[in-house]
Amino acid sequence: MFVARIPNRNSPPAILLRESYREGDKIKSRTLANLSHWPDEKIDALRRVLKGEELVSPAEQLRIERSLPHGHVAAVLGMARQLGLHRLVPDKPRRLARLALALIVARVIEPAAKLATARQLSEATAAHSLGELLDLSAVDEDELYEALDLLGTAQPGIEATLAKRHLHDGSLVLYDLTSSYLEGRHCELARHGYSRDGRSDKLQIVFGLLCAADGCPVAVEVFEGNTADPSTLAAQVDKLKARFKLSRVVLVGDRGMITSARIEADLMPAGLDWITALRAPAIRKLAEDGGPLQLSLFDDRDMAEITSPDFPGERLIVCRNPDLADERRRKRGELLAATEKDLARVKAAVQRQRNPLRGEDEIGLKVGAVLGKRKMAKHFHLAITDTSFDFSRIEDAIANEASLDGFYVLRTNVPAENLDTAATVRAYKSLAQVERAFRTIKTVELEVRPIHHRLAGRVRAHVFLCMLAYYIVWHMRRALAPILFDDHDREAADAARVSPVAKARVSAAARTKANRKHTHDGRPVHSFRTLLQDLATLTRNIVRIGQDAPAAMLTSPTPLQQDVFNRLGIPIAP
Repeated sequence: MFVARIPNRNSPPAILLRESYREGDKIKSRTLANLSHWPDEKIDALRRVLKGEELVSPAEQLRIERSLPHGHVAAVLGMARQLGLHRLVPDKPRRLARLALALIVARVIEPAAKLATARQLSEATAAHSLGELLDLSAVDEDELYEALDLLGTAQPGIEATLAKRHLHDGSLVLYDLTSSYLEGRHCELARHGYSRDGRSDKLQIVFGLLCAADGCPVAVEVFEGNTADPSTLAAQVDKLKARFKLSRVVLVGDRGMITSARIEADLMPAGLDWITALRAPAIRKLAEDGGPLQLSLFDDRDMAEITSPDFPGERLIVCRNPDLADERRRKRGELLAATEKDLARVKAAVQRQRNPLRGEDEIGLKVGAVLGKRKMAKHFHLAITDTSFDFSRIEDAIANEASLDGFYVLRTNVPAENLDTAATVRAYKSLAQVERAFRTIKTVELEVRPIHHRLAGRVRAHVFLCMLAYYIVWHMRRALAPILFDDHDREAADAARVSPVAKARVSAAARTKANRKHTHDGRPVHSFRTLLQDLATLTRNIVRIGQDAPAAMLTSPTPLQQDVFNRLGIPIAP
């Protein structure tokens, strides 16, 4: 085939596509198409192709100008939008609203300081596609601090919306408190207090988390680092009543949180119900001679209800967990043995011939340090003089304490017709879900620490930011439980549990999944963090073809990645 140019006397030449053929000894040609309407460059390109020329190499025609990790961003950002978080943040100024959403999503996909997050989002230093998806070209940390301040200002309204979604009159509300140490010494909220992180050398804050009965986070509040647990309860009662407009809920808190004093001062005047537990001295009083707690009742049962005149109008639910009893017995034995070993060293120092330890005060200091280390003073009788030291176990006290091993007593004012005995125990044990939230917020998944902020408002906004990130994680993990190490068949696990007092165990399906490290269809099981890493291999590529404008193109998702987006109900969008 060839392109022929046929001149016309009074009109433009005709451009014809022709082919040659042989007819006997003659070579003839015939017209296949009239190309006169084609532009000159297109005709020239066809002529060169027919001659066998290579117009352009594939490498010159197609260029990948940039490739960024995208799958984990698309999943987390898609879930945030599905949950409506982008609508909860005030949208004026619009850029700050997008930055606030970026802060929440970035905290899930790659927790980092504000400077590092700014670099992740900026076009020139992007670590993933989040900045491009939210149309954030150049970001600096000052803007992120402004967005953080916006989140802090919006916190009451956002929490009220979440409460409206997840709480209602009569529902269970879980509340617990934790601490987090800070870096530096100039934060307005920083105080020395009881450190749940084991970092008594550092200043800290404490913060309390309110969750729905299923563990979904609803609200968080930050307090000074030396705030006692019970003193935070009044603020939560006010929040539930005034801000969330709930007339009556059942507040579930541990024995250090909801005390008798707080019940009388905060809960009863507000008309709220409660579920909490008794402290050890109160349990011991119930078990004294003639008391309502008869230990023999639990030879063949692990749960029973009693009443006591000391708690009028309340139900007391006594539980005995044999596994917990064995653990406490083992731990006490180890602590006693270790304490005796250290006391024996002090005794040897007093009795040695060369340079013996002398003086009642000096010996007392050494003994006090030993006993204070493991809190075992109540179990030892001590005899200290200027020149001698002896000790012995108080066996009666040890036996008396051991008799209550494994026992705990719940107290509630909720009528039995509204919440039976087993349901009350399950409600109290659901506080473990708040502990799980604290582990997620404080460790590798969201990393609320280290906290470098100095202003009280910034610290509160930072903790609130981490709570919103956990809100996303909580919903994602529920949807993705079958492909995570999480228990995806909790109903079966609850059905197989012989008693709510017994230790919670995962379902048979979850044990099988954990042992095989693969799902039933042969795919590898992930933790939440490693699943995000897998999703990050789905990249967003900026592609240019010839001189055309660049376009975004995704790599093809793997079956696992496609399954993740299907389970989340989110399309994989570039």
